Amino acid sequence: MSERQPGKNARQFRIRFGLIIMLIGLITFILGAEPSLFGMDRSPVLGFVQIAVFLVGLAMICVGGYITLNTLWNGRQKTIAADFGLRLVSTGYVIAVFTGMADVFGFGTHPFPKIPYFGPWQVVGVMIGELIVVVGFILLVPIPERNR
Repeated sequence: MSERQPGKNARQFRIRFGLIIMLIGLITFILGAEPSLFGMDRSPVLGFVQIAVFLVGLAMICVGGYITLNTLWNGRQKTIAADFGLRLVSTGYVIAVFTGMADVFGFGTHPFPKIPYFGPWQVVGVMIGELIVVVGFILLVPIPERNR
């Protein structure tokens, strides 16, 4: 019989749960960004619904990644870099949402009542937001302690 640590099952569950949320988020993100891969493309441009779907997918990726990386800390106190990383993930997502939905919020190139259009400046803004999310995730990765 093997002995297990009391919190190991809960930890494994949280890691798996976070990874599953990330995978569902990735599929949702791809569905919104490129619906033709699923045979659901009805428009030559990205409209409001597609933008909203890929932003929901990005949110799920951020939440799942945070759950997974937070679990890897295994109860240890997080470093300042890890706290900063969490804030970068949140900030990057906010940047992606506000640039992706710029037309809907009224400060894009096609403000209301025109049909929202995902233009080149919005693409750059969302990519910058995603890059900031990635940097935040990198900062959240726990560094193993050295034995002294």
